[in-house]
Amino acid sequence: MTTVLSWLGVLVCGGLGSLLRFTVDRAVSRRSGGSFPAGTLAVNLTGALLLGFVAGLALSPHLALVAGTAFVGAYTTFSTWMLETHRLAEERQLAPAVANIVVSIALGLPAAYAGQTIAVFLVHGVGTHIAWEPFVCARGLAA
Repeated sequence: MTTVLSWLGVLVCGGLGSLLRFTVDRAVSRRSGGSFPAGTLAVNLTGALLLGFVAGLALSPHLALVAGTAFVGAYTTFSTWMLETHRLAEERQLAPAVANIVVSIALGLPAAYAGQTIAVFLVHGVGTHIAWEPFVCARGLAA
């Protein structure tokens, strides 16, 4: 894949990822109500699943850049997660603030593992055993 195609892929997939994030966040937030950032939580958990899936596919560096960094990177949002957690704490809603951190980590790691496992099974077949090495996956996507 040429450099120009990589940049175009990042542009298009990043745009699609951010539009999907906006849509999912709004839909979940509208249904959940209240001050807890359920939309951001849903986006980040499904994003962890998607990024694990991309990592499990063992794509070429260019495709991993477009799928992982552009699409999933634009879809998920660490900064909004932190800002919403900070807002909850400022409003003295400490239990929801702590819950947002704990639930995001406690469910995000298994979601990433599940996504990777699903991709490996689709590529290599059921019965394939994988050893999960999350930092290896992250380095592979950054290449």
